[in-house]
Formats: sequence, structure tokens, C-alpha cells
Amino acid sequence: MKGNRVSTLTSKWIKTNVLIRDNEIRQYIPMTLRLTKESLWGMITKYGMVYIKPERGTYGNGVIRAEMLKRGTSSFQYQIDTRTKTFNDYDSFYQSLLKVTKKRSYLVQMGIHLLKHGKHRFDIRVMVQRNPKGIWETTGIIGRVAHPGKIVTNYHSGGKLVAIEKLLTPHLATKDREDLLRKMRKLGVMIAKRLQQQYPNFHQIGVDVGLDLSMKPWIIEVNTSPDPYIFNKLADKSMYRKVMRYRRLNR
Repeated sequence: MKGNRVSTLTSKWIKTNVLIRDNEIRQYIPMTLRLTKESLWGMITKYGMVYIKPERGTYGNGVIRAEMLKRGTSSFQYQIDTRTKTFNDYDSFYQSLLKVTKKRSYLVQMGIHLLKHGKHRFDIRVMVQRNPKGIWETTGIIGRVAHPGKIVTNYHSGGKLVAIEKLLTPHLATKDREDLLRKMRKLGVMIAKRLQQQYPNFHQIGVDVGLDLSMKPWIIEVNTSPDPYIFNKLADKSMYRKVMRYRRLNR
């Protein structure tokens, strides 16, 4: 039974619906629906750009960026990996997407125009673990810069791991940067506590946070089996040592 309760957390849909019931967390969750012809139409006409992602999946595999090229027109485009396709009507656009999704369960999520480092989008991985006293604690924050030409930032898909201070310094003054990092640490802990209420048998999560152009954080995804080794890519190993120490304690 224990294993079954944890395994259900591979579903992005379930995690979203657990978190969206929390009034404080809800404001950071982009609109997310199950993918249908109708839901995609509604989302893409409302937001202009959306992300289509498998309900279950890791490392950014299968994630699609879709957009209406100009509001109010019938020109659509989607990108998966480095491949881009353009269409002049919605039906052919959607039928092509179906060939990619192959009847698997997908979600459509409001597109976040991510902050960039140079010319490349980046997001942030927030690592949250139970500490030696069993209390949830944010133990690591690291930036992930997308590989040129790709839409996902995951390290396993070619993304580059960068110290978060380096990514935020061009965009924020020192105090504002510290305030934002404090907010993300707090948000990570809130998410862990909320998931724990319904699914108590896990000890760490990785929260992927995207910052939009106004510096608002958005919860892109929550991973209950986060890769701890990404923190070893930082020059300063103190964060990595803490993450690994807590990981060993929780095994």
C-alpha cells in the first residue's frame, strides 16, 4: 500500500489538483487542463502560448511548446525538442499534435514567458527534504538554462546548471534577490507539507519554478523523485553535501 500511495504522485494532474486546493499555493499554479481539442483551443486563444506535457514523464521528455502565431489568426505552431511545425488552420494543427501524443494522457498548461540568461530561457529547481528532525526544509536552489534551440531546461535534455545568484543578479538588486530566494524556499516547504497531508510516504521533492518577465514565480512542475546529483555541478559543493546528507538520512 505504501508503494502505491507514492507511485500515484507520478501523475502531474493529481499533484496539480492536490496543490490547487491550497489557497496560498494556488496563486503560483498556471492554469492546467487535460488536453482535448476544446481545452487546447480555449487555452491557446486565451494565452497565445501554452505547454503541452505528458501527464506522466521525466526529464522534459515529450514536452511541446505550442502557440498562436498572431492573436486572432489561424496560424499555429508547435515545437518538440528542436523540431518546429507550422499550420494555417486549427484542425490540421491539432491532428498533427495527436500523432505526437499517440493517445497518451497529456495536459495543456498556460505558457510562461520565462526570464532569460542571455538569449536562453531558464527556470529554477528548488530541492526540499526532511531534515534530521523530520521537518521539511529547502536544502538547495539551482538554475537550469535551456540548451540552445530547445524548449526544456532539464540537465538530462542538454540544459546547463548555473548558480542561481548568477542568473538573478542581472535582473534584481541584492535585497530583491534575497527576498525572492526566501519566497521560493518558503514556497517549496509549503508544497511539500501540502502533498504530505495526502501522500505521507515521501521524503524529498524537487519543485521547478519559472519566473516570468515581472519576476513572479510559477510552479511548473513538482517531482517526487528529484535528481540530487545536479547540485554537484556547482563550484560551491556545500549545497550538494547537505542535499546528500539529508538524502542518506531519509533512506
